Amino acid sequence: MPAIELQGVTKRFGDVTALSDVDLEVEEGEIYGFLGPNGAGKSTTIDVLLDFVRPTAGTARVLGYDAQAESVEVRNRVGVLPDAFDVYDRLTGRQHVQFAIDSKPHADDDPIEVLERVGIADAADRKAGGYSKGMGQRLVLGMALVGQPDLLILDEPSTGLDPNGAREMREIIREERDRGATVFFSSHILEQVEAVCDRVGILRQGEVVAEDSIAALREAVGGQATLTVTVDTVTEGVGAAVRETEGVSEVSVRGEQLVVSCEDSVKRDVLDAIEDAGATVQDFATERASLEELFAYYTEEADVQEAEA
Repeated sequence: MPAIELQGVTKRFGDVTALSDVDLEVEEGEIYGFLGPNGAGKSTTIDVLLDFVRPTAGTARVLGYDAQAESVEVRNRVGVLPDAFDVYDRLTGRQHVQFAIDSKPHADDDPIEVLERVGIADAADRKAGGYSKGMGQRLVLGMALVGQPDLLILDEPSTGLDPNGAREMREIIREERDRGATVFFSSHILEQVEAVCDRVGILRQGEVVAEDSIAALREAVGGQATLTVTVDTVTEGVGAAVRETEGVSEVSVRGEQLVVSCEDSVKRDVLDAIEDAGATVQDFATERASLEELFAYYTEEADVQEAEA
């Protein structure tokens, strides 16, 4: 049973179409990254899943429940960190977490343990109105973790966090996945998505334009990699041998380094060609298409296809 299933979901606000015939399936136990530029429809999708807005057409199911007809059951099993949240200035961190515990049937978490997990236990009895943006983000993440939810929906979870905080957030996401939870999160910080996601979906103007693992998305755009190889001696024969290797598109020389653009699957062949030509490989490094480049490719490709149509 999928943790999230959207079928033909369309949402219109007057003359504006926020979502257009969206089909989306997130498997139980996976970390799914939801990408898209501002205004693409990411938050509207989350609002549909949580029954904050009703779709104009189509159906949404969460953990096997109808997201609209059985929204109470959905919320009892889902933890949410919204993009736009407000803490209660006069309540302490401990009181916020206790409120979340009291709101979830069968939740028996210890508030201090929750706050320790998100790194703000030392501020448990301080009023949240004095928290920094990052501390507020940690607090709301802690509230989302209450009750060991089967599904975590995180909208821009690293907002306001410093690099250490972002790393700790990624560790928590992995821990939740490892205990069996599904994690669905949207983010514009592509490095965060690439670091933890099993699959990603790219949304553009309310339509899903690409969906797969990051490795598969790279392969679909050509699987190109840049291989930088440091050798003891670069000769014309070495360069020629690499250029003749099937799957290599470009070779340049930088001192004692060969910079090779090639299909990701032929890296071993490139290294073998260098050794066979009489040079010794001292070191090598690979750069693949970044998620940012993939995102740009898929959104720009959609623009091209639309223009051609």
